[in-house]
Amino acid sequence: MAVIGIFDSGSGGLSVLKEILKVLPGERYIYFSDNAYCPYGNRSREYVISRARTITSILLEKGCEAIVVACNTATAAAIETLRVEFPVPFIGMEPAVKPAALGTELGVIGVLATAGTLKASKYLNTKGKYENDVKIIEHVGEGFVELVERGVLSGPEADAVVEKSLRPLLDAGADIIVLGCTHYPFLIDTVRKIAGPDVRVIDPAPAVACQLVRVLKERGIGLDEGSLSVELLSSGDPETLKKLAATFIPVQK
Repeated sequence: MAVIGIFDSGSGGLSVLKEILKVLPGERYIYFSDNAYCPYGNRSREYVISRARTITSILLEKGCEAIVVACNTATAAAIETLRVEFPVPFIGMEPAVKPAALGTELGVIGVLATAGTLKASKYLNTKGKYENDVKIIEHVGEGFVELVERGVLSGPEADAVVEKSLRPLLDAGADIIVLGCTHYPFLIDTVRKIAGPDVRVIDPAPAVACQLVRVLKERGIGLDEGSLSVELLSSGDPETLKKLAATFIPVQK
């Protein structure tokens, strides 16, 4: 049984954990929500690196053998530093620009992400590989993270917040929307409702789960299935974290 750490600026990374459990249902997981310092999107790179170091140290003290940085902003700012400074493998996030670029029929894709992700070199390098072939429209999901951290996933308020950031992408003709923040999949039903049936929405979390399996196999870590164990940690109020986790985790510690 592997001990796998997962962290995010808040509860959003649970959308990644949900997909991981589908492919690795018998491991031990320790999830850290840094919601006392959420959101990361407008923080400096140095600030995010500092928080990532602190959280990684906590997860290693608890015996984690691999860590999923289930946050696009933290991946962009800190994952290379973490890989240099700590001895375990790290699996990160990346907006799914490639599958969107290959899948669009109209030649226009939309990317919803945090400001930190959209200006990071990791994203810009990926974007640069495809922007000559397709039109890429970007927008910060303004207020998305705050909605999820409050547990407001549907209803008039969620509709209004999502509509405001999604509308420029739809008006530009995007037929595929990439969710570039792990909080955003918790609003995917609202996104799909506003976008309509002709627009495809991509959540990168399943690809991250598959990458985790590959890394664990390559490193010879765990994969001897046991009884699922999930420990939830939080730097702030854990209530929303627990409520969201309870919707898909059968066993909680």
